[in-house]
Amino acid sequence: MQHAEHFEFAIPAYVLMPDHAHVLAEAESERSDFTAFVKRFKQTTGFAFRRERGQPLWQPGYHERVLRNDEVTEAVVRYILENPIRAHLSTELGEYPFAGSATYDLEALKTAWDRQT
Repeated sequence: MQHAEHFEFAIPAYVLMPDHAHVLAEAESERSDFTAFVKRFKQTTGFAFRRERGQPLWQPGYHERVLRNDEVTEAVVRYILENPIRAHLSTELGEYPFAGSATYDLEALKTAWDRQT
């Protein structure tokens, strides 16, 4: 999360899966630089992973998608945080250790989920 703060992004949801990652990043200022944020994140995590495991973590590049005005942020947060459940890595929201939110607390998310189901 330190990279997000440095590049002025909020992180409403993230999940690090065994073979990919999803991160919802919201710019907090006109100075927010998404390309620089991703580059620094991949450099830092990739370096630590290579040092520990002796192999690369990330492929070159990344896929980004900008949310449209008609997309509900909470629905995207839900999609991201439910990724481990769909992949059978966990059975309930909050159980998977490599997923979370720097914007929403888990109880608020669970309450929102309960209202939608």
